[in-house]
Amino acid sequence: MITKQVLFSIDPAIKKSQLNLDAIVESLNNNFTIKKFSVNISTAKRQAAFLAQCIHESQHLQRLSENLNYSASGLMTTFPQYFPDSSFANLYAKNPEKIANRVYANKMGNGNETSGDGWKYRGRGLIQLTGRWSYDHCGSGIKQNLIDYPEYLESVEGAVVSSIWFWNSHNLSKLADNDQFIAITKVINPQMLGLEDRQKLYNVALEILQTNT
Repeated sequence: MITKQVLFSIDPAIKKSQLNLDAIVESLNNNFTIKKFSVNISTAKRQAAFLAQCIHESQHLQRLSENLNYSASGLMTTFPQYFPDSSFANLYAKNPEKIANRVYANKMGNGNETSGDGWKYRGRGLIQLTGRWSYDHCGSGIKQNLIDYPEYLESVEGAVVSSIWFWNSHNLSKLADNDQFIAITKVINPQMLGLEDRQKLYNVALEILQTNT
């Protein structure tokens, strides 16, 4: 069973979280095993890999929506293909909504920059679900209208359930069983950003969960 103390042991930074950790823990334990949907994240390896990815993606359980508050220099470093110079980047700097609408335009089922889809379907949940297609597919899987009510993914239940849906729909438990943590990371973040932190969290989580089993 996952407890707050287990989370704190995996990552002490979680103690600073303003999220409802009691609700997150309860939702994780309630949804790690759902027979009718063939969800089974019950082993130490599976839970360790899942928690490591979620903790990193949510900035150590600090937020349930993507942080897009970039400076001009941050935009040029992170999204050079969209912000090639400082004069253009300054038009978007520190404006998360404008940034999302540009970098996520015309991809993942989103409309163009003026459609607002980039912001509406920005990364949300413990595993940052992103793009209209992902929202639509996840909504069908968890029986929620995420196209019209995307903010559900910022609720504790929505954040947890959507992340478990993503994990299960991509068959990531099988990769966890075979110690393929890097492959899991590539599915969740194709750019492999933060791999070192994810791996460190996984190693600690696995040791703690195996000891507690």
